[in-house]
Amino acid sequence: MITGGHVIVYSHDAEADRAFFRDVLEYPHVDAGAGWLVFKLPPTEIAVHPADGPEAQEFYLMCDDLDATMEQLTSRGVEFTQPVTEARWGRLTRLRLPGGGELGMYQPHHPVATALQL
Repeated sequence: MITGGHVIVYSHDAEADRAFFRDVLEYPHVDAGAGWLVFKLPPTEIAVHPADGPEAQEFYLMCDDLDATMEQLTSRGVEFTQPVTEARWGRLTRLRLPGGGELGMYQPHHPVATALQL
């Protein structure tokens, strides 16, 4: 039986991005060896969308209050790279990781599956 999922964020500065998840987001973690930190994520869901172009995967952080979360993360030095946009499905922005990559973050307007039991 499947017991979980594993998200991978590829980074040009993995050490800096690991420190971001550890120190800024304060996610609990284990050391898989040699400083390779693996983080416990909050409840997570997966959606499958149709693709017009090449197939791809994306990872978004979810929050209940986008403005409050942005304010909290800004006070911890996080840079947001996209103004908040309104979509039918939620309010969206993007934040810069220390390694140069970006993550989407949104406040959903749709029902969420995170509280469902398997």
